[in-house]
Order: sequence, then structure tokens, then C-alpha cells
Amino acid sequence: MKYEMIVGLETHVELSTASKIFCACTTVFGGEPNTHCCPVCTGMPGSLPVLNARVVRYAAAAGLALGCEVQEHSVMSRKHYVYPDLPKAYQISQYDKPLCLGGGVTLSCGRTIGITRIHIEEDAGKLVHAGAELRMDYNRGGVPLIEIVTEPDFHSADEVLEYMEHLQNTLRAIGVSDCRMQEGSMRCDVNLSLRRPGETEFGVRSETKNLNSFSAVRAAIEYEYDRQAELLDAGGAVVQETRGFDADTGETSPLRDKENADDYRYFPEPDIITVRITEAEIEEIRAELPELPDAKYRRYINELGIAEADAKLLTKYRAVSEYFERAGDGITPKSAAGFIVTNMFAHITTEADREHWNPSVTAEALNELLRMSESGKINKNTAKRVYAQMAEGAGRAADFVTEEDTAGISEDALRALCEKAVAENSKSVSDFKAGKEKALKAIVGAVMRETRGRADALAAERQILSLIG
Repeated sequence: MKYEMIVGLETHVELSTASKIFCACTTVFGGEPNTHCCPVCTGMPGSLPVLNARVVRYAAAAGLALGCEVQEHSVMSRKHYVYPDLPKAYQISQYDKPLCLGGGVTLSCGRTIGITRIHIEEDAGKLVHAGAELRMDYNRGGVPLIEIVTEPDFHSADEVLEYMEHLQNTLRAIGVSDCRMQEGSMRCDVNLSLRRPGETEFGVRSETKNLNSFSAVRAAIEYEYDRQAELLDAGGAVVQETRGFDADTGETSPLRDKENADDYRYFPEPDIITVRITEAEIEEIRAELPELPDAKYRRYINELGIAEADAKLLTKYRAVSEYFERAGDGITPKSAAGFIVTNMFAHITTEADREHWNPSVTAEALNELLRMSESGKINKNTAKRVYAQMAEGAGRAADFVTEEDTAGISEDALRALCEKAVAENSKSVSDFKAGKEKALKAIVGAVMRETRGRADALAAERQILSLIG
């Protein structure tokens, strides 16, 4: 690589409080434009903000989960800029004394991405382009945000995406945000610069704003790298500026010159003098944190023997992992994990449904079914069929298991069925002997069809192999 990529990230995350940061308006996503707002969140003269205490607790929980030091004393500030999404022409945020300092996220490569700070602030309204008109929807204005600012420690788009996935999983697990990028409750700004390998000075950076999907983040980083590299190769200079991203073209374009802190004319917010949280409150919040996804992922692999791919899926959403642990109580964890990932995920496919995990088959009902399968009372194929019936009828496993299901197939009967399948599938036998290993599955399939799935597929395979040599 001719140039080293240097990236720092600013991630904005909306907190899942019931009301906004400085007023009692709802934070529910959507709604008719300008129906979730009041004089406070639209900045009407004479209105005064009152800080939502739960915002501070949620922000502190996020900081603790990310290894930050929560400050007992922090200060709200006014950040001034004139734009239609801020009717009062300033945003109440934090500047020189934020709520959380330090922290970091360790990537799979072993490097740690440093977190500079986490501060709380209010979200702005939303610009809506309607043909030639520009309209404002202030429903989002005043929704509580945390802004998570990293050190310039990233060197690739893959590292950025791994970090963002970690943030998303962690903040969802502790219950402070749903992190739905498609709804704007998690979005990020990418600060990117280039320098030649061996150099120590940072290059001039651009900031690409409001990226609201993983694919947009990757595309913006890759485009900015190529754009800046082409400029430098031609002897030009990168200009410090704020840029927007077009998802249709995959390109960034200039929005305005990049502001510095002094451009915003920060000063302490006079209506909210200080934010205080005691050491006892911080420790109370720390004690309330659940097991974090990374720790749970390692435990599932190292202690429960679950495959890495399955462990990753099970720990992505807290509701799924809690369901798995109840469903797997008293049985082999690997069996429970495999059944959920293979059978349940085949029917519960969307990220939204997995986030709000509420299957018709309860964890206790699935546990009963898995116990039947693990004890040998029914085989895996029967368990799969019974699960489908339970999902449709919302009954217990015993309601759908018949005497025929539990009777099984005797060894002699299985031998006879395998002999029949070998005799009737001579081409598959020849193909298998010629090295086509998949042909064996066709012969086993004939046995399973004959027994309507009641035979043990592995036992049938062993019998067939002994017959065809």
C-alpha cells in the first residue's frame, strides 16, 4: 500500500429512553412530522431544559461497558451553529468536561482501538427533501445521544466495521440503545487521512458525515482513500472539509469547510450548570451490567464447546442468548446451539425478528423436545418435524410425538431397509465407488424416505457402507 490509512470515528448512538433528553416528549421512532415535539425541543423563547437523569445512567453504563472512566462531575455546553435542523441555533452537548474518558475496544487482531471520550448531547431535527422544497421534521430533535469518539487508530475499513459491530452488540446487550442504523439510532462520521509508510505526522483529514449502514461506511472509506491517494499522487493537497456520502453512487462530495472547536463558540450551558453522578451510583450501574457479548462469546466457545460461528450468532442479541441458555438447561450445549441456529434461524431470518426474539416455541418447550432427542427417545429428524408442528400449533413436544416416533427401527429392520436401498439404487452405488461421495447421501435418503425419517441416518450410513464395501 502506497499510503497508510488513518481513521478516527465519531459514532452517534440514540439512547432508548422513553422521553427526550430535556423534555417529556416521546422518543418513539417515526410518527407524523412535528408531532413528537414541544417548545423545549424546538427551542422556543422562554422554554427551559431539564436533564433526563436516565440519560446520564445509560451513558455511564455505555462508558463502563467500553472500559471508560465515568466522571463524577461533567459539564453541559452550548455548541453553536446555524442550520435548519437546530431551531435555537445551538446544540446542548458536552465539550471540555465530558461524562466518560478513556476506554477501548480490542479487535480480533489484538490491537486496541482507543476511546477518547463519550459525551451526552441532544439530537437535531431531520431535513426532508420533497422535490424542490426542503422541509423540517423536529420529531428527532432532542432525542438523547451519546457520541463515542475514538483515537485515530484504525487502518482499514475491516477494522472500522469490526469495531462498529462490537459497539452495536455491546450497547444492545446492556439495553441502552437498539442501534438500528436503518432508523438512524446509530450513525457515524469517518475522519480519514493518508500518510506515507514510515511518516509520523498525520495528513490532512476529511470528515464524511452521517453514515447509517455498514455498507455505506465501507464504501465511503474506500472512496475517500482512493480520492485522497489520487490527489497526492498528482502533487495536489487534501483540503480539510466535511463531506457527504451518496449511497447511489458510492461517492463522497464536499459539504462545507471543516469546522474546528473554536468555530462552534462553546461555552457552559447556563440552564444546566453541572452533571453530577456519585461513585456509589457508578458502582451500582457497574453491578447492573449483564455479561457482555465478548465475554459470553468466549465462554460459549471455551466452556460450552460451541462452534465459533454458532457462538457469534447466539451472542449477537441478548434475548437469543438468554433463550438458548434456558432451552439448553440440562442437555449438551452444543446440541441446543446447533438446533437453534440450524432449525429456528431458518424460520426466524430477519435481524429485527432476532432482536425482538419471541418465538412461539418457548425455551422450556424446546428444552423438553431436546431432552427427548438427546435421550434417544426420538431421532433428530423426528425432533425437527415435531419442532415445526410445535411452532405452528404452539403445543408441547409430547402433543406431537407418536408411539411410532418413539418405537424406532430395530437393527435387523434397518439392515433389511439398507439392503433394499442398495439394490434399488445401483447407479448411486456405482457413483460412490467411482469417488462421488455425495452419491452415498442419495442411498441414505432412500432409507429415510422409506421410514418417514424415523431411522437413524448415521446408523443407516454405516450399514450401507458395510454392504457396498
